Amino acid sequence: MHNLALALHDDGHQVTGSDDQILEPSRSRLDAEGLLPEAEGWFPERITSDLDVVILGMHARTDNPELLAAQALGLSVQSYPEFLFHATERKQRVVIGGSHGKTTVTSMVLHVLQALNRPTDFMVGAQLEGFDRMVSLSQDRDLAVFEGDEYLSSPIDRRPKFFWYRPHLTLLTGIAWDHINVFPTEANYVEQFAHYLTTIEHGGAVVYCAEDAQLTRLVEASGVRAIPYRTPQWEADEAGVSLRFPDGGTCRTSLVGTHNFQNLAGARALCGELGVSPADFDRAIGSFSGAARRLQPIEKGDDVVVFRDFAHAPSKVKATTEGVRASFPDRRLLACFELHTFSSLNRDFLPTYSKALHAADEAVVYFDPNVIEHKRLPELDAEFVRSSFQRPDLRVITSREDLEAVWATWQSGPRVVLLMSSGWFSGAEWPLEN
Repeated sequence: MHNLALALHDDGHQVTGSDDQILEPSRSRLDAEGLLPEAEGWFPERITSDLDVVILGMHARTDNPELLAAQALGLSVQSYPEFLFHATERKQRVVIGGSHGKTTVTSMVLHVLQALNRPTDFMVGAQLEGFDRMVSLSQDRDLAVFEGDEYLSSPIDRRPKFFWYRPHLTLLTGIAWDHINVFPTEANYVEQFAHYLTTIEHGGAVVYCAEDAQLTRLVEASGVRAIPYRTPQWEADEAGVSLRFPDGGTCRTSLVGTHNFQNLAGARALCGELGVSPADFDRAIGSFSGAARRLQPIEKGDDVVVFRDFAHAPSKVKATTEGVRASFPDRRLLACFELHTFSSLNRDFLPTYSKALHAADEAVVYFDPNVIEHKRLPELDAEFVRSSFQRPDLRVITSREDLEAVWATWQSGPRVVLLMSSGWFSGAEWPLEN
């Protein structure tokens, strides 16, 4: 939300906002632009009839006093994705969706377009090198590239966000059931993607991963013009990885993990639909170093590589672990995964993590019992978690101190360390302070 506020301010709009808690880096960035509220909290008297639109964040409550004031005045109250659609209604809209990898693919596309000096509006779910913020909107651009999330639009709009965007061109990375608190069954979750395909503008197209059988069936049934992509052939050496595509093109990348090579192939196919030649893409993508917390290297040395990754869904945890294993076949792989989302901490959903960490030589699952209590979920015991992952030697840890003790044993010898979470391991940071 603070990125959107900054983008609208830059585009010449008068922007005000509120929140009951404003943390870094939002606080400093808003303050630097004169947008930081004088006080935290809710002030319904600030909601007046001269406002053009009120943009409602996903985590606001339905009884928020400012929301109630806006509704009483009959103001236009829009969700974040609804506003983005209206702001780009006359532009070509490109949306990257899927259960995993959408942030990475969006980041790759934006990196290439920037390298080729092709300005675009955008919204992406991570901070990117070379970009000031995660949202940009400008009245003088004709293209908009959005990361398309299937989660809910707002507390008063329970539709998936990507239903709003009505893309002219979209990419789907794959479908793997997630968000059990919203989509209680796998069939219900898949149904959202089937409907999303019906929202593509007439004459539009979908780029899709042909290695996902379920996604392929949906795409083929949709009748939308379809462009498939697959994981390219690759070879690694000390300087990085070389990828070879079916059209004979090649590129170099510093990325690791076969899922990232698959993501790159998808970005390449999507950019081709935007008129980017394969040769231009292959040259531009070579300098892409990744998005924040997406297999982000936080330590590199002769004996160690440590990655921080946002993986939280079962398919992403499995793909990330296996991808790193494939990229470092001769190194000991130590993997730590935090159960943090509502789905991952749900006893009914946990068994879907079966064998997700099997590619690691040593595996740890961490969760904070306080988070479980906050989400009002039943308690978890170590043996149930261990059986869900189907790994008898899995170490299940529930305190920051014990987690840091394990990490301390991982700080010597040749190894690759993989830290996966959509949270922050209760404040534990790598490397540990001496």
